[in-house]
Amino acid sequence: MYKKQMTAQRIVCMAAVIVSAIFFLYTLGIMTDLYDSLYDTMRNPNNIWDTDVSGSIVYYNMQDFNRTFLLYSIGQILLACLLFLTSTHSRRRYYIGNYVSTALFVAGGVYNAVFAHSYIEIFKAQFLQVDFAALKEHAEMWGTLYTESTFWFDLHYLVFGLVLLVCVLLIANAAWKVQLMKDEQKLVEEGRRSAG
Repeated sequence: MYKKQMTAQRIVCMAAVIVSAIFFLYTLGIMTDLYDSLYDTMRNPNNIWDTDVSGSIVYYNMQDFNRTFLLYSIGQILLACLLFLTSTHSRRRYYIGNYVSTALFVAGGVYNAVFAHSYIEIFKAQFLQVDFAALKEHAEMWGTLYTESTFWFDLHYLVFGLVLLVCVLLIANAAWKVQLMKDEQKLVEEGRRSAG
């Protein structure tokens, strides 16, 4: 049973790194379409309200969020690396450091999912208030991107669904590990009793 659990443990820890990297890449990509389609509509960088397309201010509204979001994604990668620094991926027996690193990754993942969802939904609603007729006209005139797609906003459901799935798997793995450690301890104690 330990072999299966150890294999699952390695896979889950690797999955934590992979989903954290996906989260990081998502933070880099979320502003791509907004930059390509809305940045150019604001003709005067000193006055962001002077725009060819009403509603394009959402691009600037997202700047602080995206900076914070990027830092949180780097933090999540570091928490995933902590799983490896504490040997959570390879320990036969868990110690306090393994439980702490697991709990920190899970707490970070859940917090980031809630944080992302709450803000991204707000910015998606703002994006949908853009004057798309004016944006289309601007795009045709200046050769910039025209999009009404909310793909990058909606993608957070998949990204954070994966993060939360890995969080659940880490918790399940820790519970499985605790059960195996208890069973092993029980066998050791029974062996001592029968030998004595």
